[in-house]
Amino acid sequence: MTHRQVARHVLTFEKRLIDGLLCLMLVAMMVLACLQIGLRTFFSGGLLWADPLLRYLVLWCGMLGAVVATREKKHIAIDVVGYLAPEQVKPWIGLLLDLFSSFVAVILTWAAVIFVQNERLFGSLPLLTVPSWIWNLIFPIAFALISIHFLLAIAADIRILASRSGENETGSGL
Repeated sequence: MTHRQVARHVLTFEKRLIDGLLCLMLVAMMVLACLQIGLRTFFSGGLLWADPLLRYLVLWCGMLGAVVATREKKHIAIDVVGYLAPEQVKPWIGLLLDLFSSFVAVILTWAAVIFVQNERLFGSLPLLTVPSWIWNLIFPIAFALISIHFLLAIAADIRILASRSGENETGSGL
């Protein structure tokens, strides 16, 4: 098996895992929220752990959603320069934007690791016997995955630029 095939299998596994987790968490959030509403309405009570768990599930869904958006290239982008630029310059602008985005994502990954380390040392009360730092692991995990997807986008940008320069060399020699 080549490196590309292994990478393709890893990316397929990552896609299925994240998409599956998102579906499971969304169903769990809907069931838990409806249960809480029913318990509060009909029994004047509820589950003490449900609201904090729902907050963490929303956080996890948001962060994993950001990973999916980056993977699918559907993330928020303000790209006026790329829109107005000539076609020959657009791949270079895309490369610069992906380089900057990956740099920011790597910095955020590093900051998230520090945050989780601090949570581990000085964290708050556990939820369902799970320490708070484990619930916050989504930050470095998601930012690391976002970084990887931007690095893959950089590699794709470089391949596009290399193929265009190869076309220009063969086209100019005719």
